[in-house]
Amino acid sequence: MPDLDITRYDVTGQLGRHKVLDPRSLAYRRRYTGEALRATEWAPKVPVLDQQDLTAQGIRTSLLAPGAPDVDALGSCTANAATALVSVLHDTETLTAKGLDVTDPLAAEEWAIGLYADATRHDQWLDAQWPSDDCGSSGLGVSKALRARGLCDQYGHATTAEELCQLLQTGPVLMGTVWYSAWFEPVGPLALLDDIPGWDASPIAGGHEVCITALESVAYTPAGDLDYANTILRVQNSWSSTWADAGSFRVSLAWYEQLKGDIDLIQPRLDSSR
Repeated sequence: MPDLDITRYDVTGQLGRHKVLDPRSLAYRRRYTGEALRATEWAPKVPVLDQQDLTAQGIRTSLLAPGAPDVDALGSCTANAATALVSVLHDTETLTAKGLDVTDPLAAEEWAIGLYADATRHDQWLDAQWPSDDCGSSGLGVSKALRARGLCDQYGHATTAEELCQLLQTGPVLMGTVWYSAWFEPVGPLALLDDIPGWDASPIAGGHEVCITALESVAYTPAGDLDYANTILRVQNSWSSTWADAGSFRVSLAWYEQLKGDIDLIQPRLDSSR
């Protein structure tokens, strides 16, 4: 096994991401070389998913995997985020052939739970797997699971704000981040997580994986550099469409800069989007 950089977090029904960096895959990052950056938006075909309230949704995890108990929530955020992302990469016919029904939220959530099981197996550093344990997974693990299923050809990383904006020119991006307790309740549907007073003094609740679906606005300083405070990302969560702005939230690149030591960015993609 390679020498991985691993940060583990407590796993709950809302949060289940671990930060796992492999220096071999980091070598495939796309370095930013000054290309023009424009506002972009990617629309997942799958509805906003909900990794919580599974029983209320009619999902019985005991029927999805032998040996799994019925639970109300799973720390499957990596797979939920990846399901949103992969629904952008392929047309509906291809997704249906792969078992993902983008017209049925319940069926799509069940598909994401199956992908979560695959991701825990690809996270070979873990000493557990789902369904026996709700152990969480990583952006790297779920990207490997997508590739094994033939749903992406490759995946690449970004390690700077500029590289992230460059990736968003070609498709959505998975973001794994530390999650502060203050962020569970955004202050308004259009507000930024940045705007929540005292968020950085609130406890760390765990790690979370989400899907960045839009570079909503791009701003520059008079010197021609990216204006981090006024360049805004829109991010799709997996806590139902009733949370925040129809299931999404916003952050600035200044937020990313403040937290990037705890963030990993990975983009599963097809060869055609190089």
